[in-house]
Amino acid sequence: MSGDRSSYRQIFKATSIFGGVQVFNIIISILRGKIVAVLLGPSGMGIAGLLTSSTGFVQLLTSFGLRTSAVKNIAEANEQGNPEKVAQTASVFRKLVWITGLLGTLATLLFAPYLSELAFGDHSQTNSFRWLSVTLLFTQLTNGQFVMLQGMRKLQMLAKANMIGSFIGLLISAPLYYFYGIEGIVPALIIGSISAMAIAYFFGKKVTLKTTPVPKEEAIALSKDMLRMGFMISLSALITTAVAYLVRIYISNTGSIDDVGLYNAGFGILNTYVGLIFAAMGTDYYPRLAGVSNDNSKATRLINQQAEIGILILAPILSVFFIFVNWIIILLFSSEFLAIDKMIHWAALGMYFKVAGWAIAFILLAKGKSRLFFWNELISNAYSLGLNLLGYYLMGLEGLGISFLLTYALYLIQVYSLARFKFQFHFLKSFYRIFVIQTIIGVACFFMIRHLSQPLVYVTAIPVILTSFWMSYSELDKRIGLKDIIKNFRKKAKKNNGE
Repeated sequence: MSGDRSSYRQIFKATSIFGGVQVFNIIISILRGKIVAVLLGPSGMGIAGLLTSSTGFVQLLTSFGLRTSAVKNIAEANEQGNPEKVAQTASVFRKLVWITGLLGTLATLLFAPYLSELAFGDHSQTNSFRWLSVTLLFTQLTNGQFVMLQGMRKLQMLAKANMIGSFIGLLISAPLYYFYGIEGIVPALIIGSISAMAIAYFFGKKVTLKTTPVPKEEAIALSKDMLRMGFMISLSALITTAVAYLVRIYISNTGSIDDVGLYNAGFGILNTYVGLIFAAMGTDYYPRLAGVSNDNSKATRLINQQAEIGILILAPILSVFFIFVNWIIILLFSSEFLAIDKMIHWAALGMYFKVAGWAIAFILLAKGKSRLFFWNELISNAYSLGLNLLGYYLMGLEGLGISFLLTYALYLIQVYSLARFKFQFHFLKSFYRIFVIQTIIGVACFFMIRHLSQPLVYVTAIPVILTSFWMSYSELDKRIGLKDIIKNFRKKAKKNNGE
């Protein structure tokens, strides 16, 4: 039991740390967007967006997914407690980082005219892309340091590197935009990537690894393993991006540009403000799962623990989303966007299934089952596309919310069946109890907001929301000793104030 409590606490601690990082980065992103909007105007924001999205696409193609795939190899070596194996894996990985980074730079240099024509319709930004080609190398080197910190599970250093990098990037870009306007976009992006790399290396150097020669055969085997898995991850990401693009094109052609904007806004809320929980949890969960991936019973227990914590954190937030989504929409956008409320209601129901399926799906990455991972994601993207097109055709924006719910319900069934058949995975009774009760509470909130009038819905729903919060609090207390954590935090706060 003490081992379970330690594991639960580690999950909660990592989620808290990187949840804070995600919130901080969102605030920085909002501030950066505001600065760009004020200093550069719509055209400057458009240019910056097209430049970063275009180079980001090249990065996706040329990085071979090493940002994700290599974490597995480093985490496995670290979990084995073998410093020599860690050093050898790191040595091979760093060489691959340089090779893929230079490949991205070279590809951007060569295809700069085509990127400019594709993004802007002419060759006006060819030189901009040529200058920005170096950022692909710097970004890959930055990611290389982040992978080392993540794989070695140096969470505090990884969090600090992320936050400081985001903050300094903002400090650099603001004066360049102020003094040089649109002409400052490219220098800001280049200097920002250099500063992020410098910060990543500053923290990365604190992880000392002994220099160990790597036999040629082992270096080739490690490289193939990382690149094979990374290639499948990149390919899956490309397919996911293509599906999202096709959905937007279909909405634009059969509906309107306004609906595309509403769709982006609705899922932007969920992916940014609810999705940050997934990003926060995944940072430490993936390397931990990779470390025990060879033991199916340990992997099963860790997946259940992660899914339980995910539901306990996410469910109260979702219950608030159901009831107060209109207020949230107006706060983040304006009353003109209230048409997305029903879409968000349905999609929020899908989040309960998403967190459970998300926790299981990591086992495919952790075990290095690259082909299985690819086919799993390809099949899910196929029915996601079909359901989205059908949903919008039949019910407009609301149909897109329903399709999100159906997609993740099917995805959970699919990935659960796969993991059970291949790795003897199963959910524990403790997970089922939490999942069922919290989902029922979510469904109750869903029906209340849909069928009760405005004054009555708040009176009836608030006790239900409080029930969700109370359940999460009491279940977290059983698992991690939440009361003791809060008491200790208060003591420290009082002590610091006293000093």
